[in-house]
Amino acid sequence: MPNESRRLGSVCVYCGSSDTADPSYIVDAHMIGESFAKAGLKLVYGGGGVGLMGATARGAHAAGGTVLGIIPNFLRGREQPFDDVETVIVDTMHERKMLMFERSDAFVVLPGGIGTLEEIVELLSWRRLDLHQKPIVFHNPRGFWDPLFALIRHTIDQGLTPPSLAQAWRTVERAEDVTPALLAWDGEIDVAGAPDTLRRLT
Repeated sequence: MPNESRRLGSVCVYCGSSDTADPSYIVDAHMIGESFAKAGLKLVYGGGGVGLMGATARGAHAAGGTVLGIIPNFLRGREQPFDDVETVIVDTMHERKMLMFERSDAFVVLPGGIGTLEEIVELLSWRRLDLHQKPIVFHNPRGFWDPLFALIRHTIDQGLTPPSLAQAWRTVERAEDVTPALLAWDGEIDVAGAPDTLRRLT
């Protein structure tokens, strides 16, 4: 079904780029990319053609979706850009992350490693600072992200993070529930005054 939301048009995916990931994660990533295309959502991703990253892009592209990859020049050899989709080459990781943020209306987090952790912690930090209110949905198969959620809860319990941050994301276990959860949340958001892009500190 095409996306009928007037606000949500693109979704950024953070995920692993390793081909040694659990094969079920690769299958799920392809399915999630396909579901974005079927919902009329543009996929924004890290530009690589490997791991969950590549599977998500291939799923969206195969289903007729629009895909934008953003990759630093120095990672082109390692992450092997998916040449069948539009890809922007940048100089630094900072540029990559900022452009991915600016080009996206929402975020979906799939299983990933240390690079994915860096991206989502920064995204949640910006949320904690009220720099954005974009939907964030975690795909959490078999409790993959539970240790991260427990750590954040620990910082809340220790008085170091405001309790409201625990409401900054939603989680689903099944790949087929990711896009419906994203669209449902988008439909609930009161956009009046919501800062949907990062504020410039200039």
